Amino acid sequence: MRETATQLRLDELVTSDPAVMGGRRVFRGTRVPVEVLFENLADGLSLDEILDEYESLDRGDVVAVLELTARSLAAPRAA
Repeated sequence: MRETATQLRLDELVTSDPAVMGGRRVFRGTRVPVEVLFENLADGLSLDEILDEYESLDRGDVVAVLELTARSLAAPRAA
């Protein structure tokens, strides 16, 4: 059964290793920087187009990162 965003934490979906892409945050098990997702979405690409372009990305991981990021940004900041 596939994990959902509520079961995962961002640090389980995104990794950073100085030996991989100079330490940039990448999707787990890939060399695809997370920023690529947001840059492509900002450029108007659909999720399907992004997944077609970056075949190593897992749809579930990408959706979970989007959901977790949205929740994080929507949460009130501590004063």
